[in-house]
Amino acid sequence: MYLPRDLISKLYIHLQSTRHPLSPPVLILVALEPDALCACRILTRLLKNDYIPHKIHPVAGYGDLERAGQELVAPMMESRGGSGGVVICLGVGGMVDMGTILSLEIEGEESSFNGVEVWVIDSHRPWNLGNVFGGFPLDPVSDPSASFQSRAPVGVTSGRIERAYKPGKGGIVVFDDGDIEEELNAERDAYLSLVDMPDVEDDGEGYDDGDSESEQEPEEETAARSGQKRKSWSDRDESSDENDDRPRQRRRSNSSNSIPDSPRRPVQRGLVSMQDSAIFSDNAEDPPSAAQLPKAPSARALRRRLRKMRHENEAVLRKYYRMGASYSEPISAMIYSLASELGREDNDLLWLTIVGVTSMELYGRSSAGLAVTVRSGDSRPITGWMGVRGARIRQLLRDEVRRLNPPELGSRDARVTAAESAGIIPTTARSPEDTSIRLSPEPKFLLIRHWSLYDSMLHSPYLFSRLRIWSENGVKRLHKLLAKMGVSLVQCKQSYTHMDMQVKKELRTKLLKYASLYNLDDMVPAAETDGKDRGGAKDGWSFVRSWGWRATLSAQDVGVVIGALLEVSRHSTIIGVDGHIRESQAQDYEDDEGAAEAQDWISRFWEAYDALEKSSIDALKAGLPTAQYLHRAIFRTGTSLIGKRQIKHLHAFRMCVIKDGPDVSLFTHPSALTKLALWIGEALAEQEKDANGKLAHGGRGTPLVVASLNEKRGVYLIVGTGGGGGPDLKFLDRENAKAKQAAKATKAQERELRRQNRRKIREEKRAARGVAGDDEYEEDDTESEASESDSDSDSDAEDEQEQGKDRGYGLNKFGSAFQDVVSETKARVRIDSFEHCVVEVRKEDLTGFLESLSMKAVVG
Repeated sequence: MYLPRDLISKLYIHLQSTRHPLSPPVLILVALEPDALCACRILTRLLKNDYIPHKIHPVAGYGDLERAGQELVAPMMESRGGSGGVVICLGVGGMVDMGTILSLEIEGEESSFNGVEVWVIDSHRPWNLGNVFGGFPLDPVSDPSASFQSRAPVGVTSGRIERAYKPGKGGIVVFDDGDIEEELNAERDAYLSLVDMPDVEDDGEGYDDGDSESEQEPEEETAARSGQKRKSWSDRDESSDENDDRPRQRRRSNSSNSIPDSPRRPVQRGLVSMQDSAIFSDNAEDPPSAAQLPKAPSARALRRRLRKMRHENEAVLRKYYRMGASYSEPISAMIYSLASELGREDNDLLWLTIVGVTSMELYGRSSAGLAVTVRSGDSRPITGWMGVRGARIRQLLRDEVRRLNPPELGSRDARVTAAESAGIIPTTARSPEDTSIRLSPEPKFLLIRHWSLYDSMLHSPYLFSRLRIWSENGVKRLHKLLAKMGVSLVQCKQSYTHMDMQVKKELRTKLLKYASLYNLDDMVPAAETDGKDRGGAKDGWSFVRSWGWRATLSAQDVGVVIGALLEVSRHSTIIGVDGHIRESQAQDYEDDEGAAEAQDWISRFWEAYDALEKSSIDALKAGLPTAQYLHRAIFRTGTSLIGKRQIKHLHAFRMCVIKDGPDVSLFTHPSALTKLALWIGEALAEQEKDANGKLAHGGRGTPLVVASLNEKRGVYLIVGTGGGGGPDLKFLDRENAKAKQAAKATKAQERELRRQNRRKIREEKRAARGVAGDDEYEEDDTESEASESDSDSDSDAEDEQEQGKDRGYGLNKFGSAFQDVVSETKARVRIDSFEHCVVEVRKEDLTGFLESLSMKAVVG
């Protein structure tokens, strides 16, 4: 079941009113990613303020999630001696059947969950529809033919939680960010139809409309002629249970599979055709004779129709699951919406939300799945992270920053704010007590406050791709750009905070002056003084926060540092005497399934969790060398792969393999390898533009597969990224739908006006010619109206077809492609990451795996 956006605080308020310090703690399962980490920080802040005990348990993948279900969640069930409780999943479980993986469904028991309520807050898509439209305990009833929805708890309608719903019985609750109610109507109808539909044996026959004479033959004759014994409904239920091999995600998440022994009367009545029902309605005054009664369809015809309905509904769900992976609203923004509904928002929670949203962009998580962000110059109307949705989220965050951090007029703060509005990057706080959040026109450089200007520009993925820095000529372009700006190499290689103040003041102006010469038009966002800012909206501006005189960091800086703390092992690096990170021997992992490696990842989670504490800014600053080390490794590896032409172009994607080198051990973490893949992918997109004048695959660019060898475990870690993020097609479709509705309304008005004109002309002709030709004119008018209605219906059908095509256009389909390869080959593959476009393949099976993968469609 799902909780609509307008009721987002309902369950928390109930938790707040029913929990006390002696209650069992709320269990929080958190994914090892910055967005989930920030959401966890916001949520625990709310729980602490309400004195609600809680326990945090980070999970590295589906294996960890299943172990947490067996060891932590299952003992909470009332049937196992527990007292129930709440489990909150942040960035975990949105794409799998949570009732099964958390061991909440007991075999042989119809009523599951036993007081355990699971909240799923996840940005991964597609949803598991069993969690969305099922996932609730069934009310016991005496009628065995009662429908699935009739046994739902009070206040749950078609999986939607209403205001009348009373928590406490348990279940799976998915927090809707608006997509479920607006986009999953067809999937909801198909799912609910399949839940109550009995299983019918598929004997290889077709499923026509049942009008042929062969369908009217007795079933006994057909069965005898085929030499097969006709099975009863109960027999078919048993055989379907034995032979049911449907994917798990298409099956209902509840353990009860209440299928009646025979079709119920409402189903049979619903299968009567419209023509049959018209006989009764037309002859309602006189009882029909036996000859007039419609011939009842045979059992065989009913089975065929039922099979056809099942196949159609399963096709709807199958199409949804194979549409491709994507991302929706960041979960940190969802939790901030909860805090806002409760009236708890403040600067600390807002800053955590900004960091979480920024980290989504850093990791390439867009509305088109894991993909490179498409820059300007693309043919599509909306570009950038998350398209329209991303722009709206960032604008809301900017509005919140203005609301919670108003400038003090007449003070020094006002003068500093005016200087920042002119485009100067803030590097210090306004006062010793300043902890405010500000908007800053950040250029697309990396860690500029904590690096030299030269290193910040050199390691920027934006400049790396636009200036082709992987080559010697690209480095020369960078040097020429700095020379034209009047900045010497000696000066730009010292720390940015120690550079000449005049150079820093003029940096933005000079970047704007020479950006167009090097195809760097969107390197610096517009400032209010440029006259392009749409009334002070400050599009493209970033967020900066100060901790007094101790530090000033941008949201991107914090996102980069937190990501590095999660991805780089403490055992793989040491600090040298000169303060630089040097490589040491990594921890030896000898287990096949990577359990020790996952435990090391979890230990890094707590280090990153502590670094997000407001008072521990020193811990965050201590992670800056780790972030610099990681991005130096990404730069070295990316430059080597492109410069040595180690990127191969296969049938459906480009591919590169990292087998050796000084940094190969760093890329055994999925997120670090993803950053490298995005870095290379952006450079490849610029190469495609140079070679062809546009991006391939309809402006999305060529997908990329990057494999990195984990020599300790003898496996390759593989990540697949889309060619280009593109716009948020979902929101774009909604805007187009509004325009189409307005156009249809205009057409309807014009059509009605034409009809009125025709009636007027017909009446004038009637008056002139008399009554003789009335029938002829009415017939002509009817034909013209019918032709107009046919053209309108054809236009509607085309619009629906176009929307259905656009819905999955450009999405990352590597997850489905990986599963197809596993089912077709004997490759030993482990899919454990919450990112379904990340897999592990045995070293010996890599070649066959990639060959089979190259023939798959990996981007919609």
